[in-house]
Amino acid sequence: MPAPDFGTRDGALTKLRDGLRTYRMIAAMWIRSTMTYRVSFALTLFGNFAVTILDFVAILLMFSQVDSLGGYALAEIALLYGTASTSFGLVDLAIGSVDRLGRRVRDGTLDTLLVRPAPVLAQVAADRFALRRLGRISQGALVLGYGLLHVDVDWTPLAVLMVPLMVLSGAGIFGAVFVAGAAFQFAAKDAAEVQSAFTYGGVTMLQYPPVIFTQELVRGVTFVFPLAFVNWLPTLYLLDRPYPLDLPSWLAFAPPLVAVASCALAGLAWRAGLRGYRSTGS
Repeated sequence: MPAPDFGTRDGALTKLRDGLRTYRMIAAMWIRSTMTYRVSFALTLFGNFAVTILDFVAILLMFSQVDSLGGYALAEIALLYGTASTSFGLVDLAIGSVDRLGRRVRDGTLDTLLVRPAPVLAQVAADRFALRRLGRISQGALVLGYGLLHVDVDWTPLAVLMVPLMVLSGAGIFGAVFVAGAAFQFAAKDAAEVQSAFTYGGVTMLQYPPVIFTQELVRGVTFVFPLAFVNWLPTLYLLDRPYPLDLPSWLAFAPPLVAVASCALAGLAWRAGLRGYRSTGS
């Protein structure tokens, strides 16, 4: 039986199917390992939830002294916080392990993944799959629920649809940032902190309204690294707030397209990085 040609559409679909199967098998292995010690898992999950909830507790303490932040009420900040944290949490759970790629490149353990008959990205993403990261998703979803219940929004059918699209599109954009950051580590070899600045730093930034940041920063995360499409622009549409940089209002509906384009570019960056990898030489 001839090997599939991955340059064709059928070959690409076969590769995608193999990648998903590999990811599912590796992730299931780590889940079984985690659930062997159920009490330890429960404590770790609660600890992860408690640590992440402290971020929002800090916002609550701030609002105990002020009525608004940049003209945004607590419920509006909760909407920003919840959408960003939930989107990021989904990606962190699914492929958060790719930020360890630089370590594998440095110590040469990436070579062991290259000789296996499975897509490298699927192996790297599923490695050490951590269910404890569900704590971040739960925390973000709770804050999002609070924001949705208390924010003053005209809940038309389009506005209701905007919320799940925002979360899913945001997850796609964060996923692209994770993969692109991993691709960068092929060249930099020790760039985990640089990657974290755009992933963990990005989600922290998006938890606050754009009006408190400089226009240069807002311009950068709109036109260079499209993090503004994760939740800023769609949320401004829901809240009927003015857009930064005099952007057109239709951009609030662009996150799905931005997510697809970002994932495509991240995929190209990953392929280029993997093709240029030459091992450690040891």
